[in-house]
Amino acid sequence: MHYTGTIWRPPYEAGSLLLQVTAGCTHHRCKFCTLYHELPFSFRMSPLEEVEADLVEAQMLWASPTARLSARLQDLPAPEIRRVYLTGGNPFALSADKLAAIARLIRRYLPGCQSIGCFARVTDITPKSGGELAELRALGYDGLTIGVESGDGEALAFMDKGYAPEDIVRQCARLDGAGIGYHFFYLTGLSGAGNGARAARESALIFNQTRPQILGVSMLTLYPESRLYEEVRAGRWAEAGEHEKLEELARLIAGLEIPVWFAALGASNAVPLQGTLPEEREAVLEQVQAALRRYSEADLRRYRTHLPHL
Repeated sequence: MHYTGTIWRPPYEAGSLLLQVTAGCTHHRCKFCTLYHELPFSFRMSPLEEVEADLVEAQMLWASPTARLSARLQDLPAPEIRRVYLTGGNPFALSADKLAAIARLIRRYLPGCQSIGCFARVTDITPKSGGELAELRALGYDGLTIGVESGDGEALAFMDKGYAPEDIVRQCARLDGAGIGYHFFYLTGLSGAGNGARAARESALIFNQTRPQILGVSMLTLYPESRLYEEVRAGRWAEAGEHEKLEELARLIAGLEIPVWFAALGASNAVPLQGTLPEEREAVLEQVQAALRRYSEADLRRYRTHLPHL
């Protein structure tokens, strides 16, 4: 398989085939991000010949006598790839024609595949027509993961995200219209010290106008190679404390009115949290309060400073 640099995927895509179709990110300007700094380029699409070769390899692996014998011995169905996750910072930035060509290759070699997911930026949706989005849905694109980060417009602008809160609502409504499901990633602490309450309030207002199936959560972790680190050194931004980040999460959970699976499970979360909202809202809030009681600011800060990477 062709993989370039570190391959990132959401925790809930652990069972998907990871297929590289791009490397890097088209935007590559978010001040907090260091995920693709190891690459010698900002963004690159894989040649379709490489994508096809990887699909052939995956097909051979899953159809191998060894794999089928193992399944039979465990009284399991013959192995079959049912979901493919396209890797790279935002493969959905590719044109609708290129995404369609990739989907057709997947269908040719993995006929049992039922859906195709990937990371997407809000701005990747904008240039695609309603008809193109509908065609992509028909070809299997579903369950996009969008790193919206926040609904706080001031924070989005400062971090150079390249879109405003109203763009999140507008473009997600277009995905809803095409029948393409999506998941959000929220970045706790993005608004900086003293602004957690505002971030939670503004984000809940925006998210309540959308229909994410999953709300994944990461906690902002500051690394020296980021542009944000220079903002801190220049005194233009200050990092929120660990307790403030947890309190921000509690306010966000309390303010959400949409049905969604809330999942703070990645390595950046010192305290894993998950639950289905609104049914398990009180239980998840109690998990947050228990963490605030159990762990001191120093305990949580020690975890943050010893986190080698996300």
